[in-house]
Amino acid sequence: MNIIINDSRKIFTIQEEFNTVFPYLRLEFFSRPHNVGGASAKKQIKSNNKTLGECRTIQKEGSMVVTGQTTVAELEQDFKTLFGLNVQVFRKSGKVWLETTVTDGWTLAEQNEQGEALSLMHNN
Repeated sequence: MNIIINDSRKIFTIQEEFNTVFPYLRLEFFSRPHNVGGASAKKQIKSNNKTLGECRTIQKEGSMVVTGQTTVAELEQDFKTLFGLNVQVFRKSGKVWLETTVTDGWTLAEQNEQGEALSLMHNN
């Protein structure tokens, strides 16, 4: 997938695009970065009605290519270094969403597969 970044795009459009490709993952935008391996404070989650221009520190337009082989750590780092956006990936686990802090080295495909397996187990 190709994620287009510009100041007028809303957070929810990025989230929807991401979720279409990775249905058991969720992308959240935060006002501050988190420590490596650490969790982000829920109160720092940005409203998904905000534009990217309202949330970022690097005012550069562009795009990011994201594949199933991209790791969570790479995705989060690219958002930060290329566009000044603090993002965190969450994985579905049954009926709850967990931050992927411990498994940031996994690929998005691995995370999504694990989320699907955990959700299917929970539904049985």
